[in-house]
Amino acid sequence: MSRLFRGITIVWVVLRYGLDGLVLTSFQKPWLRLLARIVSIGRNLDAPRGQRLREALERLGPIFVKFGQVLSTRRDLLPPDIANELALLQDRVPPFDPDVAVATIERAFRRPLDQVFVSFDRVPIASASIAQVHFAIVRDRHGVECEVAVKVLRPGMLPVIDNDLGLMRLMAGWVESLSADGKRLKPRQVVAEFDNYLHDELDLIREAANAAQLRRNMEGLDLVRIPEILWDFCHADVLVMERMKGVPISQIERLRAAGVDIRQLARDGVTIFFTQVFRDGFFHADMHPGNIQVSLEPGSFGRYISLDFGIVGSLTEFDKEYLAQNFTAFFRRDYKRVAELHVESGWVPADTRINELESAIRAVCEPYFDRPLKEISLGMVLMRLFQTSRRFHVEIQPQLVLLQKTLLNIEGLGRQLDPELDLWSTAKPFLEKWMLEQMGPQRLWREMKAEAPHFAKMLPELPRLLHDYLNHKPHDHRRELLELLAEQKRTNRLLQGLIYGGVGFVLGLLLLQFLIRFRLY
Repeated sequence: MSRLFRGITIVWVVLRYGLDGLVLTSFQKPWLRLLARIVSIGRNLDAPRGQRLREALERLGPIFVKFGQVLSTRRDLLPPDIANELALLQDRVPPFDPDVAVATIERAFRRPLDQVFVSFDRVPIASASIAQVHFAIVRDRHGVECEVAVKVLRPGMLPVIDNDLGLMRLMAGWVESLSADGKRLKPRQVVAEFDNYLHDELDLIREAANAAQLRRNMEGLDLVRIPEILWDFCHADVLVMERMKGVPISQIERLRAAGVDIRQLARDGVTIFFTQVFRDGFFHADMHPGNIQVSLEPGSFGRYISLDFGIVGSLTEFDKEYLAQNFTAFFRRDYKRVAELHVESGWVPADTRINELESAIRAVCEPYFDRPLKEISLGMVLMRLFQTSRRFHVEIQPQLVLLQKTLLNIEGLGRQLDPELDLWSTAKPFLEKWMLEQMGPQRLWREMKAEAPHFAKMLPELPRLLHDYLNHKPHDHRRELLELLAEQKRTNRLLQGLIYGGVGFVLGLLLLQFLIRFRLY
């Protein structure tokens, strides 16, 4: 019943904000445009279409807001008025009542607000689909006052998300059973992955752990700052972290006026992404502009600031190596190797003809090399690859859906910062260096260091093991050896008998045939 009610609510919101007409007017057919005008009769749709779309997504809840955030980064695919409105979803979702935020904090800490914080700004600095952020000052365990950002979970999110995910599971089941591509696309597994990520985002302790891991991973890179977590002030509904001071990355003119090298910033973004994916296998998977700032402070001028770690992606060693080899072969235009890797990984049937898959991949990818980012749409490349995958029955890998989403975000961000950026030439040296480290002496040294504790435990035991072997094993070993020799002698005698018998039988046949012919003649 709840799914039915939610479905009715979605239909009502679509009609209330005129999204049906928005879809129909996007087509070029005159009769569809006429239908759009007819269905809009009697409804007040004076607000601009971008505003109506944004308000509808806000009304529908966090899953739809996430969808709008992803779309907002793709200005190459959307009209400017819609892209500008959807950009407001990144950190300008209507906030909830500050009194509710205060009540959530006091319930989490089990004490009044003024006993938790030295000061607390009740007006939120940012509000998104899952939570909103307030600035505050706390006194840490050493008595030092620190400026912090307090993230408070938006109330009532779990039932809404569960209802929407229930509808998505139902629709995924229909797609899988009714569509010829359903089994290959694995929609139910994709929804299950999405389910995990969204529920993880509702646990702010998990988000704090993600931030701490990314901070450790990025320490030596000097390209990005990640806030320190104040664990003494963290709960499932409240997260307290170091306050970061920066300029939103979407304010490009302000950054340029401050002296930030925008082109270098774009290249650094590519480096950060590939480092997190291929070196660490642990990456920020919600990199829309609302979660990224740029530092203007003297000690970290021009460095990225990452925020909001509710959604992160992780890759296994197999996924990392497979993807790295694919990217490297792709950058070298070795399409045969790309095709072979798809077969080796089991992503396409084993009987796929390599030369046909190679030719199809070449036709998709070759037109995009040696071109600046402004002339490339990764979305269109993925769409053409998707069409190719249907022909060769490529199975969608649910664990890589977040990576594909993040890659689209990175491309959209790079397009805004530096349309002349050559994505391929920027990424190629990093991947080649990483592959060399994976297959060279550095990897051997890392694996030896990883096994060192095991070796250290075994070494003291070696003298005792050797002594026990010399005292007890030779007799048993000699007896087993004698038994083996005796058995081998019996086997040799049997083989000799068989050979002699076979030779005698053949000679007998030859002699018999000779005697028969002699008598005939």
